[in-house]
Amino acid sequence: MVKTIEWSNGKVVMLDQSRLPIEVVYIECDNYLAVAEGIRKLWIRGAPAIGIAAAMGLALAAQEIHAEAFESFMAKLDPVFNTMLATRPTAVNIQWAVERLKNFLAIHRNESVSKLKELLIAESRRILDEDIRTNKAIGEWGAQFIHDGDTILTHCNAGSLATGGYGTATAPMFIAKEQGKKFSVFADETRPVLQGARLTAWELMEAGIDVTLITDNSAGAFMQRGQIDLAIVGTDRTARNGDVANKIGTYTVAVLCKEHNIPFYVAAPLSSVDFSIPSGDLIPIEERDPEEVTNVFGKCRIAPEGVKVRNPAFDVTPAKYVTAIITEKGAFRPHDLKELARPDANIEKLRIQITE
Repeated sequence: MVKTIEWSNGKVVMLDQSRLPIEVVYIECDNYLAVAEGIRKLWIRGAPAIGIAAAMGLALAAQEIHAEAFESFMAKLDPVFNTMLATRPTAVNIQWAVERLKNFLAIHRNESVSKLKELLIAESRRILDEDIRTNKAIGEWGAQFIHDGDTILTHCNAGSLATGGYGTATAPMFIAKEQGKKFSVFADETRPVLQGARLTAWELMEAGIDVTLITDNSAGAFMQRGQIDLAIVGTDRTARNGDVANKIGTYTVAVLCKEHNIPFYVAAPLSSVDFSIPSGDLIPIEERDPEEVTNVFGKCRIAPEGVKVRNPAFDVTPAKYVTAIITEKGAFRPHDLKELARPDANIEKLRIQITE
C-alpha cells in the first residue's frame, strides 16, 4: 500500500503526487505554510488525505507557538485554522479536521501549553490511523457489489493516494482482490490534471489489479457496448440529501450510468458528509488555474493564447443518479443518508442488504 502522508521526526512528510508516475518523491514540511502549499499545489490531494494533512499542519504550527495560557495559545492558532480552511474550499474534510482539533483542544483546555502541543501531534496521527481503518471498512462493505468477471469504471483518484490508506473508491477493489475475486478496472484519465492516468492507473498496477486507461469521453461508448458493469467513485463532499461533489466529469459518468442501467456507487467516509447543508446546490465549487487547461503540466501549450477558460475542479451529482453511498458503517440509499445524523438512527435497518 502506498504511503501518502506521515508524521516523522517532527515533520509532515507527504508524497508529491504532482510528480507521479514519473518520480516518487517525498517532501518534508517543517512548517504549516509548507503543508498548506502542498494542499493548494496538489502535492497531496483527495478529501481524506488533505484532512489529515490539515490536522498535521495544525499540530506542526502549534509547536512554534509561544504562549502561557490556553486563550493566548488558541488566539495564535486562529490564523493557522484560517489558512488551512482557505486551501481547498470544496472538500469538507479540512473543515472537519479543523473543528475536530478545536473541540479536542477545548476538552483539554486545562492542560499546559506544552502538553497541548504533544496532544495535537498524537491526535493528528490518530486521525491518520482512523482513516486507514475507516477506508478498510468501506472496502469490506463495498466489495459485496463486485463479482467475478465484473469491469468497474472509476473516475479521478480515490485510492490510497487520496487517503491515509486503502482509498475510498479503490478500497472495495483492494478488498475484493484479497477475497480472490477476478475483475478488471477502467480508469478515466480525468482531465485536466490527469489524476486517473497518472495516479489511479499507477496505483492499481502497483497493487496487481487489471486496469485499463481510457479517455474521459470514451466511457459512454464502452457502456453502450456492455463492457462496464458498475462504477465506483469517491467524493469530496456529500450533502445531507445525498448529492455528491466529486472531480469534474463525475456527473457525466453518473448520467451515462443511469441511461445504461449501470449501478453508480459513491464510496465515502462519513466525515465527508456535510449534514449542515441540505443539498449540493450549497457546495462551493473551486475554480482552478486556467493554465491547467491551456497547458500540459505548465510546459506544453495546447490552446491559443488569450482564449477564455473555465476550469471548475468539481461538479455535483444529484442523489437521483446515485445507486448507493458506501461508508464505513455500510451502504445506504442517498435519501437515507440524512437519517445517519440522528443519534437514535437504526443503522442496520437503513443499511442496504445484499442477497446473493
